[in-house]
Amino acid sequence: MATLSDVARRAGVSPATASRVINGSSKPVTDELRERVLAAVAELQYVPNAHAQLLARSHRSAVGVIVHDVSDPYFAEITRGLQRVATDQGRLLMICNSYRDPDRELEYVELLRGHQVAALILAGSGYHDDAFTRQLNEKLAAYEATGGRVAVIGRHEHSGDAVMPDNRTGGYLAGRELCGLGHRAIGVVAGPRILTTTTDRLAGLRQALAEQGHDLPERRIRYAEFDRDGGAEAAARLLDADPELTAIMALNDSMAIGALATLRARSLAVPHRVSVVGFDDMPIARDVTPALTTVRLPLVDMGVRAMSLVLGAPAPAPRVEVLPAELIRRDTAGPAPDARRDTAGSAPRARRGDTAL
Repeated sequence: MATLSDVARRAGVSPATASRVINGSSKPVTDELRERVLAAVAELQYVPNAHAQLLARSHRSAVGVIVHDVSDPYFAEITRGLQRVATDQGRLLMICNSYRDPDRELEYVELLRGHQVAALILAGSGYHDDAFTRQLNEKLAAYEATGGRVAVIGRHEHSGDAVMPDNRTGGYLAGRELCGLGHRAIGVVAGPRILTTTTDRLAGLRQALAEQGHDLPERRIRYAEFDRDGGAEAAARLLDADPELTAIMALNDSMAIGALATLRARSLAVPHRVSVVGFDDMPIARDVTPALTTVRLPLVDMGVRAMSLVLGAPAPAPRVEVLPAELIRRDTAGPAPDARRDTAGSAPRARRGDTAL
């Protein structure tokens, strides 16, 4: 590959002059020299070293984002929002997948700091891990001391700008819906215990059940990975332990789709025998059969707001933006079998579908 020195020799200028032309320096260069350098760049097919350019500039142009898994529809939607703002502002987005490995997250913070990114966004859930939280905050503080900006999405023990999906209210809305449909034997397909997202969604669900005089025993909760296979396996374990369950609450839509697959394999009709409710309202939720009743979070907007915080004017105090949750009624949640028998002959309960279908 051609080097900067090769370009300078071909153009008959000094390397410093070639660098000023290629990097768009504000220092004046005559039109004749500029044309010679650009002609040499074209002839030699010279490609500038992006890392060297970054180090040479006082303006940091890249933004680093740490997600748990960008292939997860939850993070894919958030990333769409992040990318939208970054593109509008001419920023390069560097995405790192931690795969829910706390040690890897710490390594990525150091790596992005070494790349001198302008801002850093943690887009995954926080962890119930004091040692990890302490190390993370130390690394973020060191990064912020050099002028870096930080924002988090979700509940983290970090004092700074944050975008908070209202996970607890979402869990409450789902629980209230299932109770209103007459369900008492409710099982939960939950994500990893260590995640604050799991804790908050479960807390809202417990609150709704408690208000109706019901509890949520641990035997009716199964923890698994936050993905389709985790949901399928957790649903199978729930049904094996308690075949009389009439509803399954999945703490994200991927797990809900896995639960639907398990119910289909066991010939358990949804929602006539078992109702299912998901969480997040990812795009596929409306396309599965039956269409998934779920809790909607404004995922794209969460990404937009987080990126806007770190690229906008700094504030004298940390800003926390809470984005609302909304129950979306579709076809996987219906009256419990007992409730359906009790109300036989009465008018059917009104349902609201998703008008975007």
